[in-house]
Amino acid sequence: MDEKKILTKLREICLALPKTSETVTFGHPTFQVGTKTFTVLETYKGELSICVKVGKKMQPVFLEDSRFYRTPYVGQHGWVSLRAHTRLNWEEIHELVRGSYDLVAVKKKRAAVRQR
Repeated sequence: MDEKKILTKLREICLALPKTSETVTFGHPTFQVGTKTFTVLETYKGELSICVKVGKKMQPVFLEDSRFYRTPYVGQHGWVSLRAHTRLNWEEIHELVRGSYDLVAVKKKRAAVRQR
């Protein structure tokens, strides 16, 4: 599947979630809830990947699967990248995106509550 088709499908999944938007960060299509990033489609060292937050506790579980690697620059915050050249399971990607969205949105809600 080529990058345009992957982005189209990823965009469909991400933008169906509440209060989301698409922007570009460092040249990569980036999906955000409010101002917080929850999914990125990026090429790193020539490899197209879908980057999502899974949390620090779950990250090692994903890294046992060779389709995933620790996302550069933000990996220490619980992010993983799914290699897009593998056979993509869009149900799995939907779950990954939703999980990442939930992690980011929950953190955003907690911060809003603290500011009251």
